[in-house]
Amino acid sequence: MKKMLAMLLCISAVLFLLAGCGGKTDAPQSDTSLQKVLDARQFVLGLDVGFPPMGFADEAGEITGFDIDVAQEVCSRLGVTLVKRGIDWDAKEERLNDGTIDCIWNGLSVTPERSKTMNFSEPYMKNELIFVVSAGSDAKGMQNLAGKTVGVQSGATALDALEASNLASKVSVVSFEDNLTLLRQLEQGGVDAALMDSVVAYYYIFSSDKQFFVLPSSLGEEKYAIGFRKGDQKLRDKVQAIISDMKADGTLGKISKKWFGSDITIVK
Repeated sequence: MKKMLAMLLCISAVLFLLAGCGGKTDAPQSDTSLQKVLDARQFVLGLDVGFPPMGFADEAGEITGFDIDVAQEVCSRLGVTLVKRGIDWDAKEERLNDGTIDCIWNGLSVTPERSKTMNFSEPYMKNELIFVVSAGSDAKGMQNLAGKTVGVQSGATALDALEASNLASKVSVVSFEDNLTLLRQLEQGGVDAALMDSVVAYYYIFSSDKQFFVLPSSLGEEKYAIGFRKGDQKLRDKVQAIISDMKADGTLGKISKKWFGSDITIVK
């Protein structure tokens, strides 16, 4: 009888504790990021509209690019509409965290600092930070940039890399809103060199009649990935799964060949 009474008391205590836990109001909420996108029937992509060939406004004002084509296919498979929203690249983290956009997807380089505030997809492309000069420049290497003016995009990793390099104290640095403005300034002589992503530089050089040259060496290699909010794991995982499927069925390679002439993606 005593054993039975003790057992009943234990069961009552456990039930009481479970009831108490169930009644707490500070329990963590479940991740509804994917369901919100599905319910809204739209996926809002934040981008810098001056970043060819990843995402940019063409001559007709339409936003296009490699990232845009990939995102469009992802949305098609997800059954939602892609919304392309231009943002100030300097305030990209703020627009992500205040819910203005669902992700940052526009040649976004992965860094330890950004990883603290974003939930990154797996990298899908490699990139290098390179110096571009005009045809008449006397600079033949990075060592010749001392005393010159170097332009970078505001809010880009190029600025961080330059400030961390040995060149930081030897050059004057000017920031611009986007890379297209930066390249126009280089062409017009507003800066002596432009530090930018190799993906952008080579695309611009080969798709235009502008006479620019790339200096040997670089300030480092980076990788592009999609940036989601820290808690949006289900949305991140679903998009990642679709991109992996696109790699496997050849769709990703086809899009890459359209923009780069070959499949340069690194998705596994």
